[in-house]
Amino acid sequence: MNTSAKSKLEPLCSGMVVGLFGGSFNPAHAGHVHLAETARKRLGLDRVLWLVSPGNPLKDRADWGEYEQRVASALAITARLPNQLVCESEMAFGTRYSLDTLLGFVARWPGVRFVWLIGADNLRHFHLWRDWQQIAELVPIAVLARPGDPIKARLSRFARQYATARLPEDAARGLATRSAPAWVYLNAPYNELSSTALRGIDA
Repeated sequence: MNTSAKSKLEPLCSGMVVGLFGGSFNPAHAGHVHLAETARKRLGLDRVLWLVSPGNPLKDRADWGEYEQRVASALAITARLPNQLVCESEMAFGTRYSLDTLLGFVARWPGVRFVWLIGADNLRHFHLWRDWQQIAELVPIAVLARPGDPIKARLSRFARQYATARLPEDAARGLATRSAPAWVYLNAPYNELSSTALRGIDA
């Protein structure tokens, strides 16, 4: 695949505040951009790195889609957004699980403040991720509102276990300066697009 330099591991500078936005992106769409831009503005991020997963162990393999096509869709939709960058970190680090990827970023750029970005729909299942508690205690987490039942996300195992680490929404801009565990739930106008719906249209 002929990917642009934008898809490589980006050079980051000490003192930057960077959001890590992982997903299958099958395909990447305007809803993803909406979440990433909401996070960038509300959290005061210098960059948002889109981490295209080679495969999600919690999803059916048939739903993964071709990795090269998913990277291409993410590159296309972020092409005109200079602070939204596609990063093939899991391929570069040789990792499969989110904790290992995060450890790779922290080790490579110790002077950068990272924030993990996760949609509220995924927060409901976060406790099924491998080493999820270590993720929560490694970097601050921003939970981004998604269509569906927001109560389920706020009553998730993660939300209950780390209830005392939750910041009020008006303190979101300072999230990256907090020591983990620390998290915030960001409400925002919904974008109803989903990758599942788009795959249905394409079919």
